[in-house]
Amino acid sequence: MWDRLKLFFTPFDARYEDMTRANWRSVVWRDVSAAIIVAMMAIPMAMGFAMAAGLRPEHGIVAGAVAGIVGGLFGGSKYNVYGPVAALIPMIAGLMAKYATPEDPYAGHHFLVLICVCAGPMLLLMALLGWGKVGNLVPHSIVVGFSVGIAVVIGLTQLGEVLGLKEDVRGSSLAMVQGIWRNLHETHWAALLLAGLTFWMTRYLLKVSIFIPAPLIAIGVTTLLSATLLANSGLSTVKSEYGAIPTHFLALSTPALPASDLATLGTLVFYSLAFAFVCGFESLLCARMADRQAENRGTPYHPDKEFWGQGLLLLLVPLLNGMPLSGALARTSTKIQVGGMTPLCELLKCVFKLLLVYFLASFLELIPMACVGGILLWVAFNMVKPVEIRKIWNLNRFHAFLMVYTCVMVIAFGFLTGVLSATLIYGVLCKFLDKPPSGLTESDELRPTVIPLEQDARALSA
Repeated sequence: MWDRLKLFFTPFDARYEDMTRANWRSVVWRDVSAAIIVAMMAIPMAMGFAMAAGLRPEHGIVAGAVAGIVGGLFGGSKYNVYGPVAALIPMIAGLMAKYATPEDPYAGHHFLVLICVCAGPMLLLMALLGWGKVGNLVPHSIVVGFSVGIAVVIGLTQLGEVLGLKEDVRGSSLAMVQGIWRNLHETHWAALLLAGLTFWMTRYLLKVSIFIPAPLIAIGVTTLLSATLLANSGLSTVKSEYGAIPTHFLALSTPALPASDLATLGTLVFYSLAFAFVCGFESLLCARMADRQAENRGTPYHPDKEFWGQGLLLLLVPLLNGMPLSGALARTSTKIQVGGMTPLCELLKCVFKLLLVYFLASFLELIPMACVGGILLWVAFNMVKPVEIRKIWNLNRFHAFLMVYTCVMVIAFGFLTGVLSATLIYGVLCKFLDKPPSGLTESDELRPTVIPLEQDARALSA
């Protein structure tokens, strides 16, 4: 336990092993350039995730910035980039919608802060007990299933903005489908045009070069169009929906309990466990993916330290006016592809992101909500990986069933119900049904990655 604590409070450990006396200048330069690109990419995504979850845009911006410091110093992966993620949108949106009132649409925010303050210490305790390895036991078929399910949910939450509907379409997946169908006749052609253009530009600019901050360019072009050629089309903007974006970032959000009855206390316990599970699992998944994508031949990510860093993120970021977050797959992948090598990139991302927002706040307020919807549709589109789906489908019927089951359950009942029930089914039946077909072995992409407990403080602090 003492060795773990020493490791957890060591900010400069083996995650910096790629930075040596001989090459530190080139590594720092690569991290600086990667941090600038990731920061520019993350701003519109963070705003979009926050607004899709029923929060204000600055909650997403602040979350990604503060997470850069906390995750960069105390995380367990040398590649992870931390920020708002898609998997949390349905949970936060449901909570915010439940406690919203006509007088105060953000009435649930202080309760959300309290939930995170309770969830953070749970992950800290799990890290101290060495339970990080448990998150690695979830098979890749369930991971792919939940990714596709969350992508569908995100798409449904943004269709109202993309179509320019006046009615706020929220609730369960079925309720959103019914609301969109009921108001389909009110489709705003200008909103649909801008959303499609944002999606198309983001996708194809990144095909030209990963070094292009495609989301920021796409948002800039479409916002310019809405302010000039489409100025009188009645488009909804960030400012008209959420007001001005503040540029004073040092703000505190106090936790509060809406009521002291048993139902509210039960909600507090349930959501605290849910956020601890989702955020911890998402971060481990992200670190697992990053090590594979970067072909990491050095020290692998440490699951217990990743839990520790994620626990600190949940505890501190919401108190500093941010939203819950975890390791972000898209931004981590971008960091790797543009050459980021160490957690220094994450620390620098915080600085660049705050500077960009400070000088671009008045511009960000003019962004049409349809453009934000286009960015999030692009995120959802990229969460579906046909290659991974085909691999699992061809592996065996059991993993194919787990993938489809998880996807359907996530869409119908939410992330927690879908993933937990699928994991339970896998744990009960894997010994009987998890057999690869003749001539085919389970690849590293599909097997759960289990890191031995022996790779503890001694391995990472060497």
